[in-house]
Amino acid sequence: MIPSAATSPLDRAGLRPRVDKALGAFLAAQRTRLLTIDDALGDVADTLEDFVLGGGKRLRPAFAYWGYRGAGGIDSDQVVAAVSALELVQAAALIHDDLIDRSDTRRGEPSVHRRFAARHAAAGWRGDGGDFGDNTAVLLGDLAMVWSDELLHTSGVALEALARARGDFDEMRTEVTVGQYLDLLSPVTGDTSLERADKVAHYKSAKYTVERPLLIGAALAGAPDGVRAAYSAYGLALGVAFQFRDDVLGVFGDPGQTGKPAGDDLREGKRTYLIATAFEAAGPAERAELERGLGDQALDAAGITRLRSIITGTGALARTEERITTLTGTALAALENAELDPEGREVLLELADAATRRAV
Repeated sequence: MIPSAATSPLDRAGLRPRVDKALGAFLAAQRTRLLTIDDALGDVADTLEDFVLGGGKRLRPAFAYWGYRGAGGIDSDQVVAAVSALELVQAAALIHDDLIDRSDTRRGEPSVHRRFAARHAAAGWRGDGGDFGDNTAVLLGDLAMVWSDELLHTSGVALEALARARGDFDEMRTEVTVGQYLDLLSPVTGDTSLERADKVAHYKSAKYTVERPLLIGAALAGAPDGVRAAYSAYGLALGVAFQFRDDVLGVFGDPGQTGKPAGDDLREGKRTYLIATAFEAAGPAERAELERGLGDQALDAAGITRLRSIITGTGALARTEERITTLTGTALAALENAELDPEGREVLLELADAATRRAV
């Protein structure tokens, strides 16, 4: 049974509203700061507030917070503020990802580059509105990444705890960026190997979504090496399973749930594990159809239906679902013998179930 919003593990300890409160306070202060520079920066403040506060599951702060609590850390608003910095890293990644993918929407609203292109058109400004939107999205994504560092270090958490978390925070930001590059590389090189798809899933998503947030929480709590090892084993397996679920939703998901047009990953030509598995099992004619359809921005509903049929017919969807199940079992097993706070362990187990079934 999928938990309701009221019983979601993301709502334990009142975490989501507390993260939103920390982000809201930080962004309000940044608005004041920007407006002292120039009134034109009100558009920047509005956009980042809307983007950061307008949605999102707060999954990364949840893994960091419960990693901290699981390692024996004591709850505080300062720790909540520190882990909320991960939402600014996420905002940066999504703003840039939407630009790279040429996505028109995010969570049912215009993506940042489209929002500023429309602002350009409405104001009748000079030059190319698309270029202005694209360039502004690059800058806003960069600004969100800069602010993530600032929020972490002004959270009020003790300096020695922040110093322990610094390495994981820096590694996470490097990993997600190079993972994004590897994701860009696959379609242009035509690499449809399972090895490449697996590596992209590890670096673009698994480490960034689950493992590093957990390790950041563990570092803030001063966790021993045994807890960190358990978190890494749990986090990597669960993070890959989470990404594979995302890949399935990107092809077969309901736009009402995903916030993206149906089959958008197919139009974007993403070489995910699901797609790599289909290529491996497909015959020559089906491979040719996949090659033609993937990355075709004009792919219509009939084309999406046909590609979905090939993916299903090759057994790729079933194999991906089996892999998700296996990886989730590996993640759960990693926590069995770890010395964790009981409530922290319980919530991490709930998060594993919810993340792989996308109930969060």
